[in-house]
Amino acid sequence: MTRHGLHRITRLRNGPRRKAIAIGVVGGSVVAGIVATMMPLLASDDLSIRAAADTTATAVSQDGDNSAKTTLATCPTRCDGNPRGGREAVIEFAVTTVPAAAVNVRATLRVHAWQQFPATVTAHASPLSAREARPAPASAGDVLDSVTGVSTGFNEWDISKLVTGNGTWTVSLTQSGLDSRIYWASVENRNPDLRPSLVITYDIGARPSPVTTTRPAPPPSPSASPTTAAPKPSPTVAPSRTATPSASGTLPAGRCGSVSDKLVPSCGAWWGMYSPAGAGGGWDHGKAVADVETQVGRKFDIVHRYHDFSNAGSNGAFPDVYEQQQMREGRLMFFAWESRDFSAGTTLKWSDVYSGRQDGTIDAVAGRIRAAGVPVFMGFDHEPEDEPAKGSDADFVRAWRYVYDRFAKAGATNAVWVWTMMGWSGHYSRYAGLYPGDHYVDWVAYDPYNFHVCNGSTVWKSPSTTVGGFYRWLDENGIGAGKPRMLAEFGTNFNSADPGAKQRWFQEFPAALKAHPKIKAAIYFNSPGMTSRTATCDMTMNHDASAVAGFAQAGRDPYLRQPTGGGR
Repeated sequence: MTRHGLHRITRLRNGPRRKAIAIGVVGGSVVAGIVATMMPLLASDDLSIRAAADTTATAVSQDGDNSAKTTLATCPTRCDGNPRGGREAVIEFAVTTVPAAAVNVRATLRVHAWQQFPATVTAHASPLSAREARPAPASAGDVLDSVTGVSTGFNEWDISKLVTGNGTWTVSLTQSGLDSRIYWASVENRNPDLRPSLVITYDIGARPSPVTTTRPAPPPSPSASPTTAAPKPSPTVAPSRTATPSASGTLPAGRCGSVSDKLVPSCGAWWGMYSPAGAGGGWDHGKAVADVETQVGRKFDIVHRYHDFSNAGSNGAFPDVYEQQQMREGRLMFFAWESRDFSAGTTLKWSDVYSGRQDGTIDAVAGRIRAAGVPVFMGFDHEPEDEPAKGSDADFVRAWRYVYDRFAKAGATNAVWVWTMMGWSGHYSRYAGLYPGDHYVDWVAYDPYNFHVCNGSTVWKSPSTTVGGFYRWLDENGIGAGKPRMLAEFGTNFNSADPGAKQRWFQEFPAALKAHPKIKAAIYFNSPGMTSRTATCDMTMNHDASAVAGFAQAGRDPYLRQPTGGGR
């Protein structure tokens, strides 16, 4: 993600998560109806797939190579005064990983237009090749769905009659009712957020041999008295928590209330918060968290902050006085360290890190982390799959290992390393190449969201669906096997058509965590910075009283009331 300024900002993403995705995402086959009726259904899932190829079919030779253009075009046979000027947009998708247990598969084609038009655009099964420069139009295949009245932004067609599971599927868009061209964003468009995508939703039947671990929830504990005012900063840290050692890199076993040396609770999960400070509050990072704690009636176990490589001020010279105070009060810190300078607006390359040019900054931060004297969560460049300007996936791994090794050399062994990915289905093919290795990673984290209409979708995802996709992928592919998992960020929009939906979403969240027991920490990203606040979009947990009530109820669940953490 792109971050600018003093706290992180995210480019808006299409589909169920954020951002346009890469090709070939969903695999498996649809289960026969008679079998499906015999299988209990789990929460539905959804995947978003970027088009593998696209082109515009036309007899107009002047168009040139349409497969390489940043736009697609549609137009009737008589187009802009040319009686043979018709154009069809042809789009191909490679669907490869729909699970074998998937049932009730639905497929939605999403294509972006820049203007409104009084036209009808129909999706057909297509016999054409989307990989040709300028295929000749052919008789349209079966009608799949129509859009009457093209909207600015993403337009959607239900193409479930065509896409029933894995395979290569090609769709043509034809136009009627307007004899002028309509342009659509193609896979070559410079803005990846505008490229065509295929959103696939499905339910999951029971797995043949599920391997799950259930853990007893910790007993309820009384609500903590929240901090109601910003603490007075203090320059030193007097550690008050001593972790109970257990198996370092794996999920611990034992009585509730024990915590491993890698900060893994033996029961339940940590409850955390990212709450940004702002100029209106005097950049008081302590009060930014304390105010939310007052609203929800408890202390958070984890406080999440984003820091840069400036090695100066609250942005770069961390732990700062607010974080030191929060640690003294029993909270765990999660430092997400980004290779950029927030104030200057500059970004480093990963080669700048592993070349040694940033050794002074790395060593200074490692020294302060060591001096903290308590275990802290430490991340380096979260969501690197969204940072193409910084280098290759191999460059990221090399930079991660370099930072890790310098911390170890500096004696900062209290850093607990959290590898944080988007968890976006379109990047599944990249995650093995982005993983630094088990020796260098203590926790595996990802950032799931229920954006609903914030990204132009109409899909409302349950908490279980929101967190389940990448969780299952990790299980199936063995990345970070045996390591605890974290939702380093998570969040939900509200539903303007159902005012109680956001409250219920929060109320249902603890059950989703219990159904995914490897998730041992969940941190809410309480900022509208990744989206724009509108009449139908607000991702903050405290945008209205009912949302606060739902979030507070979730935080009272015994599963999230660690006797060793902020919720004790």
